[in-house]
Amino acid sequence: MSLNDRERDFESRYAHDQELRFRIEARRNKLLGLWAAELLGKTGDDAKAYAQEVIKADFIEPGDNDVFQKIRKDFDAAGVDQSDHQIRRHMAQFLGEAETQVRTE
Repeated sequence: MSLNDRERDFESRYAHDQELRFRIEARRNKLLGLWAAELLGKTGDDAKAYAQEVIKADFIEPGDNDVFQKIRKDFDAAGVDQSDHQIRRHMAQFLGEAETQVRTE
């Protein structure tokens, strides 16, 4: 295998890993959004729309803080009693769940 072949292989794997990471994080945000929607009293199409808002919130800045801040702000506005730790714990839990779901599709 030549150096160029190895480089292309590495770039291909990197692109695949980045796409996989994006899909897992988007799935995590959907699961998180549906969980938060339930606590906010949203059901059906309203819950799905809220989950989409959470997915879109992840594009505001790099990392998870934008998603966390959206949930935190919405919970505070609605009087939902969830600590920062509880929200972050659910984020971690749903990340594992999302990874399992995406990798078994």
